[in-house]
Amino acid sequence: MIRRYGEALKAGQRYRRRVGVYAVCLRGGQILTTLQEAPTPEIQLPGGGIDPGEHPVAALHREVMEETGWRIAIGPRLGVYRRFTFMPEYDKWAEKVCLIHLARPTLRIGPPTEAGHHAVWMPAAEALGELASEGDRAMLARALTR
Repeated sequence: MIRRYGEALKAGQRYRRRVGVYAVCLRGGQILTTLQEAPTPEIQLPGGGIDPGEHPVAALHREVMEETGWRIAIGPRLGVYRRFTFMPEYDKWAEKVCLIHLARPTLRIGPPTEAGHHAVWMPAAEALGELASEGDRAMLARALTR
């Protein structure tokens, strides 16, 4: 059974499964996050959906680069969780299955290439209160106790 975080399922609503991969990017007590501006500003773990035929590791490298401008070294999987939500950018209701990995930022290539995203470094302990997703906060807490 995969733990669920976030809002409860809406009765009668059909959800489409969307698997994504995300990273807890720690370095020296700091975490690299992404600020997504729209639809409302949110601090998030960098990552996102795995494209059809794409390997999860390749997707994680791509998504972190797009959302932060950083290359990473991917470590072990921290966990997996799911949440049910409306995705306005795709105009669909989704069951998001979120695979979370520990990672280490290794090289800043440049600014994020995905519009509306900004790389944000912050103390990891502060991020426990700033990350928008309850599941992301739980995975960061798990990483900090390793």
